[in-house]
Amino acid sequence: MTDQANLNLDGFQGFLKPGTSIWQPLDEASFCKLNSLPVDEGGLKVLSPDQQKILSDSKQYLSEVLSNALQLPNLSFFAGSGTSLAEVAGPSMWDLWCKSMWKSPQSIPGADDYQKLSEEAKAVCDKVNYSEFENPNIEHFLSQCDAYQLFNEDPQVNTFVTKVKKTILEACTSFIGSPSSDLSSYLGLLQKLARRRVRDPRLKVFTTNYDMCFETAASELGMMVVDGFSYTRKRRFDGRFFNFDVVRRDSDTHEFVEGVFQLFKLHGSVSWERVKDEIYECVNPSPEHAALIYPAKGKYQQAFIQPHLELLSRFIESLRTPNNCLLVSGFGFNDDHLSEPIVSAIKSNPSLKLIITDFKSASHVSNKGNNGSSLYWSELTELSANGYDIHFINSSFSELVKLIPHLRALSPAEQLAKAVKQAGR
Repeated sequence: MTDQANLNLDGFQGFLKPGTSIWQPLDEASFCKLNSLPVDEGGLKVLSPDQQKILSDSKQYLSEVLSNALQLPNLSFFAGSGTSLAEVAGPSMWDLWCKSMWKSPQSIPGADDYQKLSEEAKAVCDKVNYSEFENPNIEHFLSQCDAYQLFNEDPQVNTFVTKVKKTILEACTSFIGSPSSDLSSYLGLLQKLARRRVRDPRLKVFTTNYDMCFETAASELGMMVVDGFSYTRKRRFDGRFFNFDVVRRDSDTHEFVEGVFQLFKLHGSVSWERVKDEIYECVNPSPEHAALIYPAKGKYQQAFIQPHLELLSRFIESLRTPNNCLLVSGFGFNDDHLSEPIVSAIKSNPSLKLIITDFKSASHVSNKGNNGSSLYWSELTELSANGYDIHFINSSFSELVKLIPHLRALSPAEQLAKAVKQAGR
């Protein structure tokens, strides 16, 4: 392979094994890019038999890694904001900035982005001293507003922040069900991971997303979700409900019902409302009472109030369990209160397998904490290079779902063949 340090690896499909620094391809286009091979006008090159064998072995290796890891007794899937982008059509941070701050959200970004702000947004930016208009960020803006409001009682700033929160709430709710939104990746993920043996602990899904993608996909599949809410008409959050399960009673026997998973929404949900000290499920909560952590640098502090403290505790507890696999997708490791426990767990839990996927994994790994990449990428890359069980996959969420094998129990003959094959390596 050629020197990968000088290659632009954005958009290719590949993976990085622990203990190595060489990315392996997962399709012909990626093979050509990694080896600097010329391609035809269609963007592809017919590979030689030897090259096809190398590519086939690479794909087989990753398939076996995923199959073995995802059949561990304890399995968790961590979904970051990236899982709700692309064909899912959820809003990005940039979308939230445009919808919240600009006079016309459809404007084209350019050098005069300050002039695109609404008059109200300009006034508030001036008051809170926000001037980051070359690379504006809604999270940084709200953080600046929070800091300003600690020392100033300003009705204009308070009103505008409430308006921005309402915009975020609506943007994270309205896209589901629209013609442009495709939840097939969520459906495929749950269909594949739900085929685990029912005697194993339930699949745990952790997500920082506020949206209802997992709930909607589960509903379409007829799957049951244990989300920490009571099974009453007015559903109320109580962490003890995560300890409940669903069984089928038939005479004197009890069998676990198939297709049940646990869902932990770490930053809250567009369907949660805070009423005094309680959290209830609500179809249309107001921005002031919605029980979610709005994007801001103060997320770390907000994570230590209920129900987020309960959810964070469950996440940290899951990372400490033995024989465990954590599959991460679409998470940029920019939230310290979530990234730090993951890094700590991979160091202290020898049986934890960590598989990190992102459509810019290769860039993050090569940036080593520079060019906007979190420093946690650098630390995880170093740990992987030193032999810790960390695999990086460069792919989008939808591509990852296609890579995940269907989980099913092997027949005795298949188990024997698999054992013989592994012993011969």
